[in-house]
Amino acid sequence: MPEARSWQVRWWQNRWQSATGRWRSATVEQRRTWRLSAVSAVVGLVVAVASVFAAGPWDSGQRTAERARAAGSTATGGERHGGPSRVAPSASPVLAPLGTAAVAPSPDSGDDAVPRPTGAGLADALEPLLDDGALGRPRSVSVVDAATGRQVYGARADTQAVPASIIKLATGVAALSALGPDHRIRTTVVGPDGDGKGGDGDRIVLVGGGDPTLTAHPVKGADHPASLRRLADRTAAALRKSGTESVRLGYDTSLYSGPELHPIGPNENISPVTPLMIDEGRLDDSDHGPAPRSEDPAADAARAFASMLRDRGIEVRGEPRPAKTAKTGKGAKTGKAGKGGKAGKGGAKELATVRSQPLSALVERMLTNSDNDIAEALARQTAIAAGEPAGFDGAGRAVTARLRALRLPLSGARIADGSGLDRADHVSAALLAQVLVRAADPDHPELRPVLTGLPVAGFTGTLRGRYARDAVGRGVVRAKTGTLTGVNTLAGTVVDADGRLLVFAFMTNGTTDPQGAQRALDRMASALANCGCR
Repeated sequence: MPEARSWQVRWWQNRWQSATGRWRSATVEQRRTWRLSAVSAVVGLVVAVASVFAAGPWDSGQRTAERARAAGSTATGGERHGGPSRVAPSASPVLAPLGTAAVAPSPDSGDDAVPRPTGAGLADALEPLLDDGALGRPRSVSVVDAATGRQVYGARADTQAVPASIIKLATGVAALSALGPDHRIRTTVVGPDGDGKGGDGDRIVLVGGGDPTLTAHPVKGADHPASLRRLADRTAAALRKSGTESVRLGYDTSLYSGPELHPIGPNENISPVTPLMIDEGRLDDSDHGPAPRSEDPAADAARAFASMLRDRGIEVRGEPRPAKTAKTGKGAKTGKAGKGGKAGKGGAKELATVRSQPLSALVERMLTNSDNDIAEALARQTAIAAGEPAGFDGAGRAVTARLRALRLPLSGARIADGSGLDRADHVSAALLAQVLVRAADPDHPELRPVLTGLPVAGFTGTLRGRYARDAVGRGVVRAKTGTLTGVNTLAGTVVDADGRLLVFAFMTNGTTDPQGAQRALDRMASALANCGCR
Protein backbone atom coordinates (compact mmCIF):
# COMPACT_ATOMS: atom_id res chain seq x y z
CA MET A 1 0.00 0.00 0.00
CA PRO A 2 1.52 3.48 -0.94
CA GLU A 3 0.46 5.13 2.34
CA ALA A 4 2.26 2.52 4.41
CA ARG A 5 5.46 2.84 2.39
CA SER A 6 5.66 6.64 2.67
CA TRP A 7 5.02 6.42 6.43
CA GLN A 8 7.90 3.95 6.73
CA VAL A 9 10.21 6.26 4.76
CA ARG A 10 9.38 9.25 6.98
CA TRP A 11 9.92 7.11 10.10
CA TRP A 12 13.39 5.98 8.94
CA GLN A 13 14.32 9.53 7.96
CA ASN A 14 13.41 10.80 11.42
CA ARG A 15 15.32 7.94 13.06
CA TRP A 16 18.42 8.62 10.96
CA GLN A 17 18.35 12.36 11.63
CA SER A 18 17.98 11.71 15.37
CA ALA A 19 20.87 9.23 15.39
CA THR A 20 23.21 11.46 13.45
CA GLY A 21 22.31 14.36 15.72
CA ARG A 22 23.20 12.37 18.82
CA TRP A 23 26.51 11.25 17.24
CA ARG A 24 27.51 14.82 16.39
CA SER A 25 26.67 16.08 19.86
CA ALA A 26 28.44 13.18 21.66
CA THR A 27 31.79 13.60 23.35
CA VAL A 28 34.91 11.82 22.10
CA GLU A 29 34.74 9.34 25.01
CA GLN A 30 31.10 8.42 24.17
CA ARG A 31 31.98 7.85 20.53
CA ARG A 32 34.83 5.45 21.52
CA THR A 33 32.46 3.48 23.78
CA TRP A 34 29.88 3.04 21.00
CA ARG A 35 32.58 1.87 18.56
CA LEU A 36 33.85 -0.72 21.06
CA SER A 37 30.31 -2.11 21.61
CA ALA A 38 29.71 -2.53 17.87
CA VAL A 39 33.04 -4.33 17.31
CA SER A 40 32.36 -6.67 20.27
CA ALA A 41 28.95 -7.65 18.84
CA VAL A 42 30.44 -8.49 15.42
CA VAL A 43 33.24 -10.57 16.98
CA GLY A 44 30.72 -12.49 19.12
CA LEU A 45 28.63 -13.35 16.05
CA VAL A 46 31.67 -14.63 14.15
CA VAL A 47 32.70 -16.85 17.08
CA ALA A 48 29.17 -18.34 17.30
CA VAL A 49 29.06 -19.20 13.59
CA ALA A 50 32.50 -20.79 13.76
CA SER A 51 31.39 -22.94 16.71
CA VAL A 52 28.43 -24.28 14.74
CA PHE A 53 30.59 -25.35 11.81
CA ALA A 54 33.13 -26.95 14.13
CA ALA A 55 30.42 -29.00 15.87
CA GLY A 56 29.22 -30.56 12.66
CA PRO A 57 26.25 -30.35 10.26
CA TRP A 58 22.67 -29.92 11.45
CA ASP A 59 19.59 -31.77 10.31
CA SER A 60 16.01 -30.92 11.36
CA GLY A 61 17.16 -29.00 14.45
CA GLN A 62 19.67 -31.58 15.73
CA ARG A 63 23.38 -32.06 15.05
CA THR A 64 23.96 -35.24 13.10
CA ALA A 65 26.95 -36.12 15.23
CA GLU A 66 24.89 -35.66 18.37
CA ARG A 67 22.13 -37.85 16.91
CA ALA A 68 24.62 -40.60 16.12
CA ARG A 69 25.95 -40.54 19.67
CA ALA A 70 22.44 -40.62 21.10
CA ALA A 71 21.42 -43.55 18.94
CA GLY A 72 24.42 -45.51 20.15
CA SER A 73 23.83 -44.85 23.83
CA THR A 74 21.65 -46.83 26.24
CA ALA A 75 18.21 -45.30 26.73
CA THR A 76 16.87 -44.77 30.20
CA GLY A 77 13.60 -43.50 31.52
CA GLY A 78 10.44 -42.62 29.62
CA GLU A 79 7.37 -44.67 28.85
CA ARG A 80 7.03 -47.24 26.08
CA HIS A 81 4.14 -49.58 25.28
CA GLY A 82 4.82 -53.12 24.25
CA GLY A 83 8.55 -53.72 24.25
CA PRO A 84 11.90 -52.98 25.91
CA SER A 85 13.01 -49.38 26.22
CA ARG A 86 15.25 -48.07 23.46
CA VAL A 87 15.70 -44.87 21.52
CA ALA A 88 13.15 -44.43 18.79
CA PRO A 89 14.66 -44.07 15.31
CA SER A 90 14.41 -40.80 13.45
CA ALA A 91 11.13 -40.66 11.54
CA SER A 92 11.27 -40.31 7.80
CA PRO A 93 9.73 -37.07 6.54
CA VAL A 94 6.88 -38.89 4.75
CA LEU A 95 5.44 -42.38 4.77
CA ALA A 96 7.53 -44.72 2.68
CA PRO A 97 5.92 -46.59 -0.21
CA LEU A 98 4.34 -49.89 0.77
CA GLY A 99 6.77 -52.75 0.60
CA THR A 100 9.87 -50.58 1.00
CA ALA A 101 11.97 -49.65 3.98
CA ALA A 102 10.37 -46.85 5.97
CA VAL A 103 13.68 -44.96 6.20
CA ALA A 104 16.15 -44.81 3.34
CA PRO A 105 19.69 -45.88 4.25
CA SER A 106 21.99 -42.97 5.11
CA PRO A 107 24.96 -42.37 7.42
CA ASP A 108 22.43 -41.95 10.22
CA SER A 109 19.78 -44.52 9.24
CA GLY A 110 20.79 -47.90 7.88
CA ASP A 111 18.78 -50.98 7.04
CA ASP A 112 17.81 -51.42 10.68
CA ALA A 113 16.58 -47.85 11.20
CA VAL A 114 13.09 -49.36 11.49
CA PRO A 115 13.76 -52.54 13.48
CA ARG A 116 12.24 -55.82 12.40
CA PRO A 117 10.10 -57.64 14.94
CA THR A 118 11.31 -61.02 16.12
CA GLY A 119 9.46 -64.29 16.33
CA ALA A 120 9.97 -64.41 20.08
CA GLY A 121 8.67 -60.88 20.51
CA LEU A 122 5.57 -61.60 18.42
CA ALA A 123 4.99 -64.84 20.31
CA ASP A 124 5.02 -62.92 23.59
CA ALA A 125 2.41 -60.53 22.19
CA LEU A 126 0.12 -62.97 20.36
CA GLU A 127 0.18 -66.32 22.14
CA PRO A 128 -1.66 -65.17 25.27
CA LEU A 129 -4.38 -63.80 22.97
CA LEU A 130 -4.52 -67.07 21.02
CA ASP A 131 -5.62 -68.78 24.24
CA ASP A 132 -8.92 -66.85 24.18
CA GLY A 133 -11.73 -69.34 24.69
CA ALA A 134 -13.90 -67.64 22.06
CA LEU A 135 -11.58 -68.91 19.34
CA GLY A 136 -12.28 -72.30 17.81
CA ARG A 137 -10.03 -75.00 16.43
CA PRO A 138 -7.84 -74.76 14.43
CA ARG A 139 -6.35 -71.39 15.22
CA SER A 140 -3.84 -70.39 12.58
CA VAL A 141 -1.68 -67.27 12.33
CA SER A 142 0.87 -65.92 9.89
CA VAL A 143 2.64 -62.59 10.41
CA VAL A 144 5.01 -61.49 7.65
CA ASP A 145 7.41 -58.57 7.28
CA ALA A 146 6.13 -56.83 4.14
CA ALA A 147 9.55 -55.45 3.18
CA THR A 148 11.32 -58.81 3.13
CA GLY A 149 8.41 -61.21 2.56
CA ARG A 150 9.64 -63.41 5.39
CA GLN A 151 7.28 -64.88 7.95
CA VAL A 152 8.37 -63.66 11.37
CA TYR A 153 5.73 -65.53 13.36
CA GLY A 154 3.53 -68.47 12.55
CA ALA A 155 1.17 -70.73 14.48
CA ARG A 156 -0.19 -73.60 12.35
CA ALA A 157 0.31 -71.19 9.48
CA ASP A 158 0.23 -73.96 6.85
CA THR A 159 -2.97 -75.56 8.15
CA GLN A 160 -5.84 -75.44 5.65
CA ALA A 161 -9.03 -73.89 7.01
CA VAL A 162 -12.27 -72.38 5.73
CA PRO A 163 -11.37 -68.74 4.99
CA ALA A 164 -14.85 -67.22 4.50
CA SER A 165 -14.68 -63.78 2.84
CA ILE A 166 -10.92 -63.26 3.14
CA ILE A 167 -10.66 -65.50 0.06
CA LYS A 168 -11.64 -62.31 -1.78
CA LEU A 169 -8.00 -61.21 -1.35
CA ALA A 170 -7.00 -64.08 -3.64
CA THR A 171 -9.85 -63.29 -6.04
CA GLY A 172 -8.75 -59.66 -6.32
CA VAL A 173 -5.07 -60.46 -6.83
CA ALA A 174 -5.91 -63.06 -9.49
CA ALA A 175 -8.18 -60.70 -11.44
CA LEU A 176 -5.72 -57.79 -11.31
CA SER A 177 -2.88 -60.08 -12.34
CA ALA A 178 -4.85 -61.49 -15.27
CA LEU A 179 -6.49 -58.32 -16.58
CA GLY A 180 -4.71 -55.30 -15.10
CA PRO A 181 -6.13 -52.48 -12.96
CA ASP A 182 -7.39 -50.45 -15.95
CA HIS A 183 -9.57 -53.19 -17.45
CA ARG A 184 -13.27 -52.35 -17.80
CA ILE A 185 -16.21 -54.70 -18.33
CA ARG A 186 -18.47 -53.88 -21.28
CA THR A 187 -22.24 -54.23 -21.60
CA THR A 188 -23.35 -53.98 -25.23
CA VAL A 189 -26.38 -53.87 -27.48
CA VAL A 190 -26.13 -55.54 -30.90
CA GLY A 191 -28.39 -55.75 -33.98
CA PRO A 192 -30.82 -55.34 -35.59
CA ASP A 193 -30.49 -57.56 -38.65
CA GLY A 194 -33.76 -56.55 -40.36
CA ASP A 195 -35.00 -53.63 -42.43
CA GLY A 196 -36.24 -51.51 -39.54
CA LYS A 197 -39.94 -51.82 -40.46
CA GLY A 198 -41.15 -54.38 -37.97
CA GLY A 199 -40.08 -57.71 -39.45
CA ASP A 200 -38.87 -60.65 -37.38
CA GLY A 201 -35.30 -59.62 -38.07
CA ASP A 202 -35.67 -56.35 -36.19
CA ARG A 203 -34.36 -57.77 -32.96
CA ILE A 204 -31.72 -56.13 -30.86
CA VAL A 205 -29.94 -58.00 -28.11
CA LEU A 206 -28.69 -56.75 -24.75
CA VAL A 207 -25.47 -58.69 -24.18
CA GLY A 208 -24.28 -59.18 -20.61
CA GLY A 209 -20.53 -58.75 -20.18
CA GLY A 210 -20.36 -59.67 -16.50
CA ASP A 211 -20.67 -56.26 -14.81
CA PRO A 212 -22.77 -56.63 -11.63
CA THR A 213 -22.44 -52.90 -10.90
CA LEU A 214 -24.36 -51.82 -14.04
CA THR A 215 -26.94 -49.47 -12.55
CA ALA A 216 -30.45 -48.35 -13.45
CA HIS A 217 -30.17 -45.41 -11.06
CA PRO A 218 -29.17 -41.93 -12.27
CA VAL A 219 -25.42 -41.36 -12.26
CA LYS A 220 -23.37 -38.20 -12.06
CA GLY A 221 -19.74 -37.25 -12.01
CA ALA A 222 -16.89 -38.57 -14.10
CA ASP A 223 -16.18 -41.80 -12.25
CA HIS A 224 -19.42 -43.72 -11.88
CA PRO A 225 -20.70 -47.26 -12.53
CA ALA A 226 -21.88 -48.14 -16.03
CA SER A 227 -25.35 -46.69 -16.60
CA LEU A 228 -28.25 -48.59 -18.16
CA ARG A 229 -29.90 -45.23 -18.85
CA ARG A 230 -26.94 -44.05 -20.89
CA LEU A 231 -26.91 -47.36 -22.74
CA ALA A 232 -30.58 -46.75 -23.59
CA ASP A 233 -29.75 -43.19 -24.73
CA ARG A 234 -27.05 -44.43 -27.09
CA THR A 235 -29.10 -47.35 -28.37
CA ALA A 236 -32.11 -45.16 -29.13
CA ALA A 237 -29.91 -42.64 -30.93
CA ALA A 238 -28.27 -45.37 -33.03
CA LEU A 239 -31.66 -46.88 -33.94
CA ARG A 240 -33.10 -43.53 -34.98
CA LYS A 241 -30.00 -42.81 -37.06
CA SER A 242 -30.55 -46.06 -38.96
CA GLY A 243 -34.26 -45.35 -39.41
CA THR A 244 -35.38 -48.08 -37.01
CA GLU A 245 -38.43 -47.20 -34.94
CA SER A 246 -39.65 -50.59 -33.70
CA VAL A 247 -37.70 -53.57 -32.37
CA ARG A 248 -37.93 -56.74 -30.41
CA LEU A 249 -35.53 -57.12 -27.50
CA GLY A 250 -33.55 -60.18 -26.55
CA TYR A 251 -30.94 -60.62 -23.85
CA ASP A 252 -27.84 -62.79 -23.98
CA THR A 253 -26.32 -64.40 -20.86
CA SER A 254 -24.22 -66.99 -22.68
CA LEU A 255 -20.91 -65.55 -21.42
CA TYR A 256 -21.21 -67.60 -18.22
CA SER A 257 -21.61 -71.34 -17.94
CA GLY A 258 -22.69 -73.73 -15.20
CA PRO A 259 -25.26 -73.13 -12.47
CA GLU A 260 -26.39 -69.60 -11.66
CA LEU A 261 -27.23 -70.29 -8.03
CA HIS A 262 -24.36 -70.29 -5.58
CA PRO A 263 -24.08 -73.58 -3.64
CA ILE A 264 -25.50 -71.84 -0.55
CA GLY A 265 -28.77 -71.41 -2.49
CA PRO A 266 -31.04 -68.33 -2.61
CA ASN A 267 -29.61 -65.82 -0.19
CA GLU A 268 -29.76 -62.13 0.69
CA ASN A 269 -25.97 -62.01 0.48
CA ILE A 270 -25.69 -62.87 -3.21
CA SER A 271 -27.83 -62.83 -6.35
CA PRO A 272 -27.95 -65.61 -8.94
CA VAL A 273 -24.62 -65.34 -10.75
CA THR A 274 -25.34 -64.11 -14.26
CA PRO A 275 -23.41 -61.81 -16.65
CA LEU A 276 -26.39 -59.48 -17.00
CA MET A 277 -27.87 -57.72 -13.96
CA ILE A 278 -28.53 -54.22 -12.69
CA ASP A 279 -27.57 -53.02 -9.22
CA GLU A 280 -26.42 -56.53 -8.29
CA GLY A 281 -29.98 -57.81 -8.53
CA ARG A 282 -30.98 -55.84 -5.42
CA LEU A 283 -34.68 -55.14 -5.01
CA ASP A 284 -34.16 -52.15 -2.72
CA ASP A 285 -32.06 -49.00 -2.98
CA SER A 286 -29.04 -50.42 -1.11
CA ASP A 287 -25.62 -50.72 -2.71
CA HIS A 288 -23.95 -53.08 -0.23
CA GLY A 289 -24.78 -55.57 2.49
CA PRO A 290 -27.66 -58.07 2.66
CA ALA A 291 -30.74 -57.19 0.59
CA PRO A 292 -33.73 -58.90 -1.01
CA ARG A 293 -32.62 -60.24 -4.38
CA SER A 294 -34.12 -60.84 -7.80
CA GLU A 295 -34.78 -64.45 -8.71
CA ASP A 296 -33.97 -63.67 -12.37
CA PRO A 297 -31.61 -60.66 -12.53
CA ALA A 298 -31.03 -60.91 -16.30
CA ALA A 299 -34.73 -60.83 -17.18
CA ASP A 300 -35.29 -57.94 -14.77
CA ALA A 301 -32.44 -55.99 -16.38
CA ALA A 302 -33.85 -56.60 -19.87
CA ARG A 303 -37.33 -55.45 -18.81
CA ALA A 304 -35.88 -52.29 -17.30
CA PHE A 305 -33.95 -51.64 -20.52
CA ALA A 306 -37.06 -52.14 -22.65
CA SER A 307 -38.93 -49.61 -20.52
CA MET A 308 -36.11 -47.09 -20.95
CA LEU A 309 -36.15 -47.52 -24.73
CA ARG A 310 -39.90 -46.90 -24.80
CA ASP A 311 -39.37 -43.74 -22.76
CA ARG A 312 -36.97 -42.61 -25.50
CA GLY A 313 -39.45 -43.13 -28.32
CA ILE A 314 -38.45 -46.61 -29.49
CA GLU A 315 -41.26 -49.17 -29.73
CA VAL A 316 -40.32 -52.46 -28.08
CA ARG A 317 -42.74 -55.17 -29.12
CA GLY A 318 -43.56 -57.89 -26.63
CA GLU A 319 -41.55 -59.01 -23.65
CA PRO A 320 -37.74 -59.38 -23.75
CA ARG A 321 -36.70 -62.98 -24.41
CA PRO A 322 -33.46 -64.91 -23.90
CA ALA A 323 -31.31 -64.89 -27.02
CA LYS A 324 -27.90 -66.01 -28.08
CA THR A 325 -26.14 -63.89 -30.62
CA ALA A 326 -22.89 -64.06 -32.50
CA LYS A 327 -20.38 -62.10 -30.47
CA THR A 328 -18.98 -58.83 -31.78
CA GLY A 329 -15.49 -60.28 -31.99
CA LYS A 330 -12.88 -60.50 -29.23
CA GLY A 331 -14.13 -57.36 -27.50
CA ALA A 332 -17.45 -58.95 -26.54
CA LYS A 333 -15.72 -61.72 -24.69
CA THR A 334 -12.90 -59.90 -22.99
CA GLY A 335 -14.32 -56.43 -22.52
CA LYS A 336 -11.68 -54.81 -24.70
CA ALA A 337 -12.92 -51.78 -26.54
CA GLY A 338 -13.60 -52.21 -30.23
CA LYS A 339 -14.88 -49.82 -32.86
CA GLY A 340 -18.52 -49.13 -32.08
CA GLY A 341 -21.07 -49.82 -34.80
CA LYS A 342 -18.92 -52.37 -36.64
CA ALA A 343 -19.32 -56.10 -36.67
CA GLY A 344 -16.58 -58.46 -35.73
CA LYS A 345 -15.74 -61.34 -38.02
CA GLY A 346 -18.89 -63.42 -38.14
CA GLY A 347 -20.40 -61.23 -35.43
CA ALA A 348 -23.38 -58.95 -34.91
CA LYS A 349 -23.39 -55.20 -35.39
CA GLU A 350 -22.71 -53.30 -32.19
CA LEU A 351 -25.14 -50.46 -31.61
CA ALA A 352 -24.04 -49.12 -28.25
CA THR A 353 -21.88 -49.95 -25.27
CA VAL A 354 -21.14 -48.82 -21.72
CA ARG A 355 -18.15 -49.73 -19.62
CA SER A 356 -17.74 -50.39 -15.92
CA GLN A 357 -15.44 -48.53 -13.59
CA PRO A 358 -11.85 -49.76 -13.87
CA LEU A 359 -11.04 -53.10 -12.32
CA SER A 360 -9.03 -51.34 -9.62
CA ALA A 361 -12.22 -49.62 -8.38
CA LEU A 362 -14.22 -52.85 -8.54
CA VAL A 363 -11.59 -54.67 -6.46
CA GLU A 364 -11.57 -51.89 -3.86
CA ARG A 365 -15.37 -51.92 -3.62
CA MET A 366 -15.39 -55.72 -3.35
CA LEU A 367 -12.94 -55.69 -0.44
CA THR A 368 -14.26 -52.66 1.44
CA ASN A 369 -17.86 -53.88 1.46
CA SER A 370 -17.14 -57.62 1.18
CA ASP A 371 -19.24 -57.62 -1.99
CA ASN A 372 -20.04 -61.20 -2.99
CA ASP A 373 -21.58 -60.33 -6.37
CA ILE A 374 -18.48 -58.46 -7.51
CA ALA A 375 -16.26 -61.27 -6.20
CA GLU A 376 -18.01 -63.94 -8.27
CA ALA A 377 -17.97 -61.66 -11.32
CA LEU A 378 -14.22 -61.02 -11.01
CA ALA A 379 -13.50 -64.72 -10.59
CA ARG A 380 -15.36 -65.33 -13.87
CA GLN A 381 -13.52 -62.50 -15.61
CA THR A 382 -10.32 -64.25 -14.57
CA ALA A 383 -11.65 -67.51 -16.04
CA ILE A 384 -12.54 -65.81 -19.34
CA ALA A 385 -9.05 -64.32 -19.57
CA ALA A 386 -7.58 -67.79 -19.01
CA GLY A 387 -9.85 -69.49 -21.56
CA GLU A 388 -11.66 -71.43 -18.84
CA PRO A 389 -15.45 -71.86 -18.70
CA ALA A 390 -16.90 -68.94 -16.75
CA GLY A 391 -18.56 -70.96 -13.98
CA PHE A 392 -17.70 -71.89 -10.42
CA ASP A 393 -15.31 -74.68 -11.42
CA GLY A 394 -13.57 -72.81 -14.22
CA ALA A 395 -13.20 -69.70 -12.08
CA GLY A 396 -11.66 -71.71 -9.26
CA ARG A 397 -9.12 -73.23 -11.64
CA ALA A 398 -8.29 -69.87 -13.18
CA VAL A 399 -7.79 -68.10 -9.84
CA THR A 400 -5.60 -70.95 -8.61
CA ALA A 401 -3.50 -70.78 -11.79
CA ARG A 402 -2.94 -67.04 -11.40
CA LEU A 403 -1.85 -67.49 -7.79
CA ARG A 404 0.52 -70.24 -8.86
CA ALA A 405 2.00 -67.92 -11.51
CA LEU A 406 2.69 -65.45 -8.71
CA ARG A 407 4.63 -68.22 -6.91
CA LEU A 408 2.35 -68.32 -3.90
CA PRO A 409 2.27 -71.31 -1.48
CA LEU A 410 -0.74 -73.29 -2.74
CA SER A 411 -0.01 -76.71 -1.28
CA GLY A 412 -3.32 -78.23 -0.14
CA ALA A 413 -5.37 -75.18 -1.14
CA ARG A 414 -8.79 -75.48 -2.75
CA ILE A 415 -10.63 -72.47 -4.17
CA ALA A 416 -14.27 -73.32 -4.88
CA ASP A 417 -15.71 -69.84 -5.43
CA GLY A 418 -14.69 -66.19 -5.59
CA SER A 419 -16.66 -64.87 -2.64
CA GLY A 420 -15.83 -67.26 0.21
CA LEU A 421 -19.44 -68.24 0.83
CA ASP A 422 -18.64 -71.84 -0.09
CA ARG A 423 -17.33 -73.90 2.82
CA ALA A 424 -15.48 -76.05 0.30
CA ASP A 425 -12.85 -73.30 0.16
CA HIS A 426 -9.75 -74.33 2.10
CA VAL A 427 -6.58 -72.23 2.26
CA SER A 428 -3.85 -71.50 4.77
CA ALA A 429 -3.03 -68.36 6.70
CA ALA A 430 0.44 -68.49 5.12
CA LEU A 431 -1.09 -68.31 1.62
CA LEU A 432 -3.29 -65.32 2.41
CA ALA A 433 -0.44 -63.45 4.11
CA GLN A 434 1.73 -63.96 1.05
CA VAL A 435 -1.11 -62.75 -1.19
CA LEU A 436 -0.90 -59.46 0.73
CA VAL A 437 2.89 -59.43 0.45
CA ARG A 438 2.56 -59.65 -3.35
CA ALA A 439 0.09 -56.77 -3.29
CA ALA A 440 2.66 -54.68 -1.36
CA ASP A 441 5.53 -55.67 -3.65
CA PRO A 442 6.95 -52.68 -5.57
CA ASP A 443 7.44 -55.05 -8.51
CA HIS A 444 3.66 -55.60 -8.70
CA PRO A 445 2.04 -52.14 -8.70
CA GLU A 446 -0.93 -53.58 -10.60
CA LEU A 447 -1.94 -55.43 -7.41
CA ARG A 448 -1.99 -52.36 -5.15
CA PRO A 449 -5.83 -51.99 -5.14
CA VAL A 450 -5.94 -55.09 -2.93
CA LEU A 451 -4.29 -53.00 -0.20
CA THR A 452 -6.08 -49.72 -0.84
CA GLY A 453 -9.43 -51.51 -0.74
CA LEU A 454 -8.92 -52.96 2.73
CA PRO A 455 -11.37 -51.59 5.35
CA VAL A 456 -9.88 -49.23 7.93
CA ALA A 457 -10.49 -50.29 11.52
CA GLY A 458 -13.25 -48.21 13.08
CA PHE A 459 -13.84 -46.12 9.96
CA THR A 460 -14.73 -47.89 6.71
CA GLY A 461 -16.43 -50.94 5.26
CA THR A 462 -16.88 -54.07 7.31
CA LEU A 463 -14.56 -52.71 10.04
CA ARG A 464 -16.54 -49.52 10.55
CA GLY A 465 -18.40 -50.90 13.56
CA ARG A 466 -15.40 -52.68 15.07
CA TYR A 467 -12.55 -51.32 17.23
CA ALA A 468 -13.68 -48.98 20.00
CA ARG A 469 -12.60 -45.35 20.06
CA ASP A 470 -9.79 -46.12 22.50
CA ALA A 471 -8.62 -49.30 20.71
CA VAL A 472 -4.97 -49.19 19.70
CA GLY A 473 -5.73 -50.64 16.27
CA ARG A 474 -8.37 -48.05 15.39
CA GLY A 475 -7.34 -46.26 12.21
CA VAL A 476 -4.10 -48.25 12.06
CA VAL A 477 -5.27 -51.77 11.20
CA ARG A 478 -6.50 -52.31 7.64
CA ALA A 479 -7.99 -55.74 7.11
CA LYS A 480 -10.44 -57.92 5.22
CA THR A 481 -12.96 -59.64 7.46
CA GLY A 482 -14.42 -63.12 7.07
CA THR A 483 -17.49 -64.49 8.81
CA LEU A 484 -19.59 -67.62 8.35
CA THR A 485 -21.36 -69.60 11.03
CA GLY A 486 -18.50 -71.11 13.03
CA VAL A 487 -15.85 -69.30 10.96
CA ASN A 488 -14.06 -66.05 11.87
CA THR A 489 -11.06 -64.71 9.99
CA LEU A 490 -9.12 -61.47 9.59
CA ALA A 491 -6.28 -60.66 7.20
CA GLY A 492 -4.63 -57.36 6.40
CA THR A 493 -1.84 -54.91 7.15
CA VAL A 494 -0.67 -52.94 10.16
CA VAL A 495 2.20 -50.58 10.92
CA ASP A 496 3.78 -51.58 14.23
CA ALA A 497 4.98 -49.21 16.95
CA ASP A 498 8.39 -48.91 15.27
CA GLY A 499 6.91 -48.02 11.88
CA ARG A 500 7.41 -51.44 10.29
CA LEU A 501 4.72 -52.60 7.83
CA LEU A 502 3.49 -56.09 8.69
CA VAL A 503 0.91 -58.26 6.97
CA PHE A 504 -1.08 -60.82 8.91
CA ALA A 505 -3.69 -63.52 8.49
CA PHE A 506 -5.68 -64.89 11.46
CA MET A 507 -8.06 -67.83 10.94
CA THR A 508 -10.22 -69.85 13.27
CA ASN A 509 -12.93 -72.42 12.56
CA GLY A 510 -15.40 -74.05 14.91
CA THR A 511 -16.28 -70.91 16.85
CA THR A 512 -19.49 -70.80 18.89
CA ASP A 513 -19.30 -67.15 20.01
CA PRO A 514 -18.94 -65.09 16.81
CA GLN A 515 -18.81 -61.72 18.55
CA GLY A 516 -16.27 -62.97 21.06
CA ALA A 517 -14.16 -64.46 18.24
CA GLN A 518 -14.25 -61.16 16.34
CA ARG A 519 -13.09 -59.27 19.40
CA ALA A 520 -10.27 -61.76 19.95
CA LEU A 521 -9.02 -61.35 16.38
CA ASP A 522 -9.27 -57.57 16.64
CA ARG A 523 -7.20 -57.62 19.84
CA MET A 524 -4.54 -59.65 18.05
CA ALA A 525 -4.31 -57.09 15.25
CA SER A 526 -4.17 -54.28 17.82
CA ALA A 527 -1.36 -56.09 19.61
CA LEU A 528 0.69 -55.95 16.40
CA ALA A 529 0.05 -52.22 16.11
CA ASN A 530 1.05 -51.62 19.74
CA CYS A 531 4.39 -53.38 19.87
CA GLY A 532 7.82 -53.38 18.33
CA CYS A 533 7.94 -57.06 19.35
CA ARG A 534 11.69 -57.56 19.61
